[in-house]
Amino acid sequence: MTQNEAVDAEDPAGTGDTGHREDAEAPGAPGTGRPDPGSGIPEHVRSLDPRSLRGLAHPLRIRLLGALREYGPATASQLGARLGESSGATSYHLRQLAEHGFVVDVPELGTARERWWRAGQRGIQSRTKDFAGHPDPAVRGAFALLLHEVATIHAQELSTWLGTLHEWSDEWRDAGEVSDYSVRLTPELAKEMNQELQEVIQGYRERAVEPGVEGSAPVRVHVHAFPRAEEKPDGTGGRPGSGEGTPEPEPGAKNP
Repeated sequence: MTQNEAVDAEDPAGTGDTGHREDAEAPGAPGTGRPDPGSGIPEHVRSLDPRSLRGLAHPLRIRLLGALREYGPATASQLGARLGESSGATSYHLRQLAEHGFVVDVPELGTARERWWRAGQRGIQSRTKDFAGHPDPAVRGAFALLLHEVATIHAQELSTWLGTLHEWSDEWRDAGEVSDYSVRLTPELAKEMNQELQEVIQGYRERAVEPGVEGSAPVRVHVHAFPRAEEKPDGTGGRPGSGEGTPEPEPGAKNP
């Protein structure tokens, strides 16, 4: 499952919220960790199909959607200023996102001269197994672009945190975390682990504090879990289940 601002996993691959969200979430209702009812963002998570995936798979569209989720409704000009893009480019790609239902306009905020937009859903999710091996190369390419763009956003967010550590209090510097682990698992155990991690995160969503609470700040959580190819002493290896890297019998040994 690749996810963008979603919490219920089905497959052991994740993109997080971009805003993937993903990443980048709408303001939460006090004490709930869920979108504020006044934000107008429905709580449900959008499941991607090949058509909607192709509609989203553009670097600027992914960032526009993430910005609307994190900062709330905005105009094309405001989003252009935030993302360093022209208002013409943001306006065009917002309309493309709207065609696929990822964003909707906010007529009560709009004027005769400017249109306001908001995110259409709290998040998106996609089943990796539905797209990574899809027979249509355009779908596989769109999925790869989505994954790589979300990974790029994650790297940029982490780099920003590390580059601004000196600006944060000792309490926040101590609360931050940059760790990685290696553990040998089966696909079933990896999926179980990811689901439990999602449950932990959801538990803290439900305990989220109000935006005005002293000392509080939005906290980004990235979850990456993926297999690595087995590496032999000579640097060669293969991926389990791919037919690569099958151990060869020792010289003189008989196959069972």
